[in-house]
Amino acid sequence: MDSKTLLGTFAAAVLAGGAGGVTADDMSGREQAARDATMAFLQQLGGTLKQEMKAGGPSSAIKVCREVAPRLAGDISRENGWRVTRVGTRVRNPLLGMPDAWEQKVLDRFQDRVAKGESMQTLSFSEVVSEPDGRYFRYMKAIGTQPLCLTCHGAPEQIPASVREVLSTDYPLDRATGYKAGQLRGAVSIKQPLAIPLRASD
Repeated sequence: MDSKTLLGTFAAAVLAGGAGGVTADDMSGREQAARDATMAFLQQLGGTLKQEMKAGGPSSAIKVCREVAPRLAGDISRENGWRVTRVGTRVRNPLLGMPDAWEQKVLDRFQDRVAKGESMQTLSFSEVVSEPDGRYFRYMKAIGTQPLCLTCHGAPEQIPASVREVLSTDYPLDRATGYKAGQLRGAVSIKQPLAIPLRASD
């Protein structure tokens, strides 16, 4: 066996062992499915947000994050048998955006990777984890702070008065402000039970 073949065999063995026996092909397929779902979610959410901003201004766009984002995530979750959500480095709605221990660990790693110069566009992480109720493929894709986001998530002086009023009413425990463009704001998080096969592509 030549060195190249040996290296490939070793890498496959490490992947299978580290993932608890999950094959490399299954890992690759699950990661691609998570990437595709994340891209579709963010594109649809971003498009809807821009439409609302144009039609009704910044204050009306708040309902996109409050109502549309959870609905989109719920649709993807039900369609695939996954849990899809967004988590934040600072939380606006503790009932929906609070990271669990694994998600917080990944967000901390994302912060370190961004500080070292890694692009937010490609920042993601995945692994198989064992939990008391089963084994899961978990995936996170970073969400950066875009200039448009500062209307609702920037420094207080950047946020229009009408938006501040809605936020204070709808989110009395809001901590998701004070961001600057380019900072890590959170991530899309996907949790796939390994007991549920991937949904066949159309």
